Amino acid sequence: MKESESAAVPERDPVVLAAVVVGVGVVCALHVGKLPVAIPVLQASLGLSLLQAGFLLSLVQLAGMTLGLVVGLMADHLGPRRVMLSGLGLLAMGSALGGVSTGVHGLLATRVLEGLGFLLAVLPAPGLLRQRVRNPKTLARALGWWGAYMPLGTATALLCGAPLLELIGWRLVWLLLALLTCLAAIGLATQVSRDPTHARGSSSLVAAMALKPWTRVQLTLVASGPWLVALAFFLYSGQWLAVVGFLPTIYSEAGYSGVVVGVLTALAAGINMAGNIGAGRCLARGVRPGVLLSIAYLAMAMGAVVAFGAQGHPVWQYLAVLLFSGVGGLIPGTLFSLAVVLAPGEATVSTTVGWMQQFSALGQFLGPPLVAWVATQVGGWHWTWVVTASCSLLGVALAARLQRAWKHRVHAVVSAA
Repeated sequence: MKESESAAVPERDPVVLAAVVVGVGVVCALHVGKLPVAIPVLQASLGLSLLQAGFLLSLVQLAGMTLGLVVGLMADHLGPRRVMLSGLGLLAMGSALGGVSTGVHGLLATRVLEGLGFLLAVLPAPGLLRQRVRNPKTLARALGWWGAYMPLGTATALLCGAPLLELIGWRLVWLLLALLTCLAAIGLATQVSRDPTHARGSSSLVAAMALKPWTRVQLTLVASGPWLVALAFFLYSGQWLAVVGFLPTIYSEAGYSGVVVGVLTALAAGINMAGNIGAGRCLARGVRPGVLLSIAYLAMAMGAVVAFGAQGHPVWQYLAVLLFSGVGGLIPGTLFSLAVVLAPGEATVSTTVGWMQQFSALGQFLGPPLVAWVATQVGGWHWTWVVTASCSLLGVALAARLQRAWKHRVHAVVSAA
């Protein structure tokens, strides 16, 4: 590696950098996790229907579903740090406005604004890590931790949400999270150096920023790698959010208290973090990504069948949910690393992640309402496993394709060196 490249963007310890970036992601994920445990409260206070609850869960992904590629282009051209700071500002504004909204429609509208801020704040993070962390093993571990930001933030929100909702009400919870998001923005601004400019930085970074947006789009969309990781994330994200997002509703309908529901759901979401971190460690030690993805998708399929099909066996059902979420966590941790490798070049890392995020958001937008619709049609949750298991089996087929694409890229890089 050339000296100019290694010193392109002077940073503190890369571990500190990764910790700050992951911390920002966790704060953003709190805004996703605040909804599931609040749904029963919103149903009581605002008359929220089950279908409206499904859309409230998924509307945060509307921006990602429609603007992921555009935001990726912005991050590649303007710099990831700058775009992340803008997103944190919008996320804080959306949460604050939601806290003072007077009805369901106002809350739905602010959820869209939160979704835009969420997308701007989290999408550029893998590109920022790729740009600043040059050691491949350190980068693999950092991306594994980054993949854990969603379950960690969601679990924290679910665990703390019920007591906070009872203590201060949902409106103050929304306002409190807006304040916490502002603090996260201050941390990112003070602890991570400014984005490189054309005047300073490595030749590869300068070339990345100089590419025209349409050129980035062409480079990304004509390559097979970005499509494969995007479809794989689509098949994962929708079913995970549907299962974890509706767990509080399912347990509330079964008569469990709010605190118990929060703890059970928080554990189900938080255990996903183990898979994400484990994926980073396994990849750093040479485990093939296709193997990790296949194991994870199969575990999610089996877990969903037992969780929703074995009615009357609550212990086994809950253990199946833990299997579904925990082993399933291997998928995002692996796909974030694959997106960095399978991007057509350093100039298109954030654009590739944006395309993947767009499909991930599409899955999260469609998953909860689809599962809610199936549950409504059949009069219960016992057939919803058909939706999730079908996604997992398709994921296994995609894992084989991704393994071949990864192997081809690695061989190409070694040959070029």
